[in-house]
Amino acid sequence: MTGTLLVATTNAGKLAEIRRALAGAPVRLLSLADLPALPEPEEHGATFAENARDKARYYAQATGLRTVAEDSGLEIDALDGAPGVLSARFPGDTYADKFANLFARLDARGVRDSPARFVCALAVADGDRILFEAEGRVEGRITRQPRGAGGFGYDPIFFYPPYERTLAEVTAEEKAAVSHRGVAFGELRQALGFGL
Repeated sequence: MTGTLLVATTNAGKLAEIRRALAGAPVRLLSLADLPALPEPEEHGATFAENARDKARYYAQATGLRTVAEDSGLEIDALDGAPGVLSARFPGDTYADKFANLFARLDARGVRDSPARFVCALAVADGDRILFEAEGRVEGRITRQPRGAGGFGYDPIFFYPPYERTLAEVTAEEKAAVSHRGVAFGELRQALGFGL
């Protein structure tokens, strides 16, 4: 693939990570912030992959551009995989509120430092046709309290054992090397290099 690829997000944190992961790829990247505003599609998928495919098709058809969309979130074992695909819509006006809600649910089950993972599924669409899909995961556990000022979203409560820090305590480069989004978009970068 050469030419333009629309990255279907307005989230500045995600966009920075995606641009870093795709640096040097033979494609010009645009984001939704570069285009006239479009209504967001509703997410009805039961999996990250379903939501990524639906968003990629929606924005590709709405703009006429080849589009990559991702859906990602946090799965906590002790909460039966929650918040999962509802991570962005998990109850709480701020992430501090979301953390407090998650901690209360974990405490109710008698465990705070549950195994957990971040998952990112991405899909590239041209019109209604899916051209490429990838998934990245990073395994860790939930911390007892938020730690760190970097990253975004749930990073302050996600402890990555090999680094012995949360993803909010590591550098952007360290995070990109192991993150769910870095892995998935690294696969896309490789595919772009081979002419996807």
